[in-house]
Amino acid sequence: MDPYSAEGELINIHTHFYQSQYQEVIDFDTSSFSAENELPVRVLKLRARIALGQAEDVVADVAGEAVPDLEAVGALAEYTLGKTDAALTTIEKLASSAADNVTVQVVGGTVLQAAGKSEEALALLSQHQGSLDAVALIVQIHLQQNRSDLAVKEVTAARRWAQDSLLVNLAEAWVGVRVGGEKYQQAFYVYEELAQGSSTFSVPSLIAQAVCEIHLGRLEEAQSALQQAIEKDPKNAEGIANLLVLNSISGNSTDELLESLKQANPNHQLLLDLEEKSSLFDKAAAKYSAKA
Repeated sequence: MDPYSAEGELINIHTHFYQSQYQEVIDFDTSSFSAENELPVRVLKLRARIALGQAEDVVADVAGEAVPDLEAVGALAEYTLGKTDAALTTIEKLASSAADNVTVQVVGGTVLQAAGKSEEALALLSQHQGSLDAVALIVQIHLQQNRSDLAVKEVTAARRWAQDSLLVNLAEAWVGVRVGGEKYQQAFYVYEELAQGSSTFSVPSLIAQAVCEIHLGRLEEAQSALQQAIEKDPKNAEGIANLLVLNSISGNSTDELLESLKQANPNHQLLLDLEEKSSLFDKAAAKYSAKA
């Protein structure tokens, strides 16, 4: 049985993780958990620490561990720190020797996808046996490949056996934002429920709610949600980037937010895209420059 399933004792800590409530994961009292769940709990807590920027500590924590789950998490931490070659070497080794391990599948798939190895990631993830974590990552990869059709197919299949699981609802919301139309409203309901609940609130959920509001044309509501998100986490690059986009749509100045984004994450995809498009524009403009 999937240790994170609704029938397992890890359901609550797992839910915190996928609600982006990483500190709650770390602080979660697991003293009453069975011995067989000691490793899955440790994996979740380590992944939460990586998400909170503690990758160096995680590398030190798992150093010398000869357990596939911990080796995979260590590789993810290394990748986060920019040690891409070492991380990929570890994951590729694990993909050959422990491909049936769900942590290797999910964490390994995450590293492979981040490194641009989508097909290798999908090949590893396809070996899962009823893991919603794997399904969620497969959906994200298909969306990054612009294969909404495959993402829809994956979510539809998972809905048959996972029913009203949080991860299935989130995956359906991811697909909804990509597909658009009436799906924006459906995705909004998912994120609003998470963002407005006192026990489920997280900054990423609030940002996602705001993104749906933008697509629905509710710019004032989106502005309010994004400002609230940035007040909670002033250095959140996704919050700053989406507020920057919103200000641009609204015709407001973006200079200050652009500088804030550069400080929060100089390699953010929005900045890279802007730099690329600016360079392309300059090259095109040079062809039509006035000749003396």
